[in-house]
Amino acid sequence: MAVKVNADECVGCGLCEDACPNGAITVDDVAVVDASKCTDCGTCIDECPNDCLSK
Repeated sequence: MAVKVNADECVGCGLCEDACPNGAITVDDVAVVDASKCTDCGTCIDECPNDCLSK
């Protein structure tokens, strides 16, 4: 299962995109997780300053 993004809380800072070891996250206005690449490792969750990512 892929990490979920609370788009209402996401400010598009890009820290999760930089942290993802699998390249599963892209950020334009908000983070978007590619479920086919996400391994649910949680690295992005640890990096998010707004707590908008969850398992």
